[in-house]
Amino acid sequence: MTEQTWTLATPSSEAATSTVATASPKGHYVILDGLRGVASLMVVVFHLFEVYAGGNPQKQIINHGYLAVDFFFLLSGFVIAYAYDDRWAAGMSQWEFYKRRLVRLQPMIIMGSLIGAALVVFQYSSVFPKLEAASVWQIVGVMLLGCLMIPLTPSAEIRGWTENYPLNGPAWSLFYEYLANILYAAGLRKLSNRALGGLVALAALALVHMLVFGPRGDVIGGWALDAGGIRIGLTRVLFPFFAGVLLMRLGRRIKVGGAFAVCGLLLIVALALPRFGGTERLWVNGLYEALCVIVLFPLIVVIGAGEKNVDGPSVRIARFFGDLSYPLYITHYPLVYIYTGWVVNKKVPAAQGALVGAGVFVAAVAIAYVCLKAYDEPARRWLGGKLLAPGRLRPAAD
Repeated sequence: MTEQTWTLATPSSEAATSTVATASPKGHYVILDGLRGVASLMVVVFHLFEVYAGGNPQKQIINHGYLAVDFFFLLSGFVIAYAYDDRWAAGMSQWEFYKRRLVRLQPMIIMGSLIGAALVVFQYSSVFPKLEAASVWQIVGVMLLGCLMIPLTPSAEIRGWTENYPLNGPAWSLFYEYLANILYAAGLRKLSNRALGGLVALAALALVHMLVFGPRGDVIGGWALDAGGIRIGLTRVLFPFFAGVLLMRLGRRIKVGGAFAVCGLLLIVALALPRFGGTERLWVNGLYEALCVIVLFPLIVVIGAGEKNVDGPSVRIARFFGDLSYPLYITHYPLVYIYTGWVVNKKVPAAQGALVGAGVFVAAVAIAYVCLKAYDEPARRWLGGKLLAPGRLRPAAD
């Protein structure tokens, strides 16, 4: 997710240099922002088509759309290293880091939980077997726990899908995002590149083992707070997040013309290809997804990071959807619950449901934009002023 941070211009730092209050902030990796937006849009499309697969991954239309989460984790590690690695040497504390991450992520987590609770009345369906029995107070309690990022066990959740955040399913990935941030700040940031490379290699082996030798042949999962779900969640986050940190530190970049178009096309194709291998050779699909996460996604990031602060019509579009990506990702799923219930209850065929699905897509983008401009950006400015800045602030880059 986009990392908008702030650095403090203290009186002592101003005494040390007369230019600190007007120093240029770090530049944005605009292309990476745009790719985050592309991935978010693909997630929404994937979720809208998912209902027509009937729970069978062999029948998914946008088959590998869930890999966008693994791409997010990779981008997040890259951005965290870019935004914060140099601040530890300057004296930033762990608590300061945690406050900055809370300011960046928590407002929209709260909004996603609130939207999920507000729309639950439209979601009653046979596809959510436990929801009808949930009381108002249970829903309010789950909403409050979701606002605090406290996950639920499968026995305690209220929808019947074993989600640890049953009002807003995608919040599960933010749980692991926070966990990776804590691991980074608590000690893994201190690893040398060699040691970090060893950790990344071990995490890659764990990912390959799960995908190629596991029972599913895909990375689907991570949202259940049980042994299997936790294993999948940890395996999914550890390699891409710390591979992103390592990529940033190594400084390898590839410059190509039209980098946003090239990377965007690679990402869309990777997420949209059909499943490989069928039911008899699950390992083939697992190998494909391992290659995406371990080889292709880092390559896309290295190409996307080849240019900073580029401009042009396509890049301005990229910047817009990059800003929109996190609000879209964290608020769209309550609409998908409604759409899923409608399709299942009415037995709506894909051709008939496509028009409504397109409307849901547009509504999700509109809600995300309103949340971004009317709530998320103002909330982050206010929280940044209260929690991070007894003095003047200047923006720092992703």
